[in-house]
Amino acid sequence: MTSHFDWTGRVGDVWAEEWRRTDRAFADLARHLDAAILAAAPAGAIAALDLGCGAGVTSAALARARPDARVLGADLSDALIAIARDRFADVPNLGFEQGDAIAIAEGQAPLDLVVSRHGVMFFADPVLAFGRLRRTMTPGGALVFSCFAPAAENPWAVLLAPAAPPAAAYVPGPFSFGDPDRVGAMLRQAGWEAAAPARVAFAYRVGAGEDPVADATAFLTRIGPAARLLHDAPPADRPALVARLADRLAAQRNASTIDFPAVAWLWTARARGELS
Repeated sequence: MTSHFDWTGRVGDVWAEEWRRTDRAFADLARHLDAAILAAAPAGAIAALDLGCGAGVTSAALARARPDARVLGADLSDALIAIARDRFADVPNLGFEQGDAIAIAEGQAPLDLVVSRHGVMFFADPVLAFGRLRRTMTPGGALVFSCFAPAAENPWAVLLAPAAPPAAAYVPGPFSFGDPDRVGAMLRQAGWEAAAPARVAFAYRVGAGEDPVADATAFLTRIGPAARLLHDAPPADRPALVARLADRLAAQRNASTIDFPAVAWLWTARARGELS
């Protein structure tokens, strides 16, 4: 389902170690996503899948709001699934499964609802993946997901380097779904009827506490574009890059927090045709 992002190994382990900070970073977006999910969810005893569920917060929000739903979170990372199971063991209509979420969806078909918080941008072949998902759905079943707008609209992502120009061809990654025209075309090709996405501006919280600069530096040197740049830089260059990052974070500090303006797309689509 993904390309070079090793969610079953190092990348998944880092996200598992940083789940508290990642949930905090997305907390302002989550209220918009959760509302969109509940608005799209069919009535009655539905079957729902959270694709790339991470540490499980989106899955749990849906399961708690809809006790008549059977909700399953799926993720490639064993470590993240273990955290999700531990966090939400008390939610009776919620389960978690490790593995390729598309294959898990096929094993759970028919589904009434598929959701994802920033999990779909890592598909190696989005048309193929969305097409396989569509075939798991009941007719008119709903797909709701969030994804980042381009990096240039997310200042936290360009703290150490300017945003690269959009790639002519699709390349998996955190900003690969930034062009809504491209994403809409992929969904249509895969058999989905999508409404125009909602553009959601939100506060992306990268640091908090007594020393929010240190907190944010620790977070962004592990996850995101700055972490990738540091990983790829010669070791001798890394201390200066970390210092530059900390300076730019300090400039954004507001008392005990560091928030950056961020922009995401919020998509809702319906499965066309009969289950096949």
